[in-house]
Amino acid sequence: MSQRTLLVTGGAGFIGSNFIHYWLNNYPEDKIINLDALTYAGNLSSLADIESNPNYVFVEGNITDRELVNKIMDDIDVVVHFAAETHVDRSILNPDVFLQTNVMGTQVLLDSALKNNIKHFHHISTDEVFGSLELGSSKKFDENTPYDPRSPYSAAKAGSDHLVRAYGETYGLPFTMTNCSNNYGGYHHPEKLFPLAITNLMDGLKVPVYGDGLNVRDWLYVQDHCSAIDRVLTDGKKGETYLVGGLTEDISNLDVVKLILNLMGKSEDMIEYVTDRKGHDRRYAVDWSRLNKELGWEPSVVLEEGLEKTIEWYKDNQDWWRPLKEESKDFFEQNYKK
Repeated sequence: MSQRTLLVTGGAGFIGSNFIHYWLNNYPEDKIINLDALTYAGNLSSLADIESNPNYVFVEGNITDRELVNKIMDDIDVVVHFAAETHVDRSILNPDVFLQTNVMGTQVLLDSALKNNIKHFHHISTDEVFGSLELGSSKKFDENTPYDPRSPYSAAKAGSDHLVRAYGETYGLPFTMTNCSNNYGGYHHPEKLFPLAITNLMDGLKVPVYGDGLNVRDWLYVQDHCSAIDRVLTDGKKGETYLVGGLTEDISNLDVVKLILNLMGKSEDMIEYVTDRKGHDRRYAVDWSRLNKELGWEPSVVLEEGLEKTIEWYKDNQDWWRPLKEESKDFFEQNYKK
């Protein structure tokens, strides 16, 4: 296969940085240009080990910068679009930046992709655009589930999804899309549930759990997400959407926290219940059978194994997460109140 050049937006973020590592490990002949605005969630230390790779180039900039995007897009074959504001809690506090980045930024990328005849535009989205399911039901999100976003974050992501599909229908943009469930793994900002729980327990601190803790999420190990994107880029049908999840059975946030406690040898008195998030979606569940049946993808780890790998990563990479946690102290104090 001849060398391809990929533009990865948001490549200094959690999933983006994992994807860049994954791609260069599996396709070392390809070139990656990483465009990232380096907001609080972007961290170049996540890519320190590859910064000298001749096939890797970092460009600091915002996807809303039309001139910069057009300049970069000139020699690109494939766009993998991760860049987005993603934290629901932060979207409740400041929705404006979510609309600017997730909707307007995506539109700038789409315009440039058309102008430069990009061969494949892959858009990363979320299961949160589908809204919330009832606890205890057997229903799951699939590729035909109607959109019902319930937070500024998910509404902004829904807007970007609709734009991508509209550019495919109206202008013939060759795109694919994946809507993934909650990712976890290394390089995850310590404000999110799993790394917050792990790092708090490492420091002898309690783990905050929203409300009654019975909210249900599907959990996807980030390396499995990267392999799913690879499969869609390689074999996926243009103009199609695929859902990516990591579980087959429901598990509540409270039970996941208890699993982390058990794996780290801690007791359940380390749980601290805090005031529930506004508009907190009750249940997400993802039917990823289409990706399995059509493209042969499935997760490589079960949740407990993925958590063990994640716990070890945070133990081994304290120099990475401790500065980030210190920077976010005000956010933690504001958001996790009894």
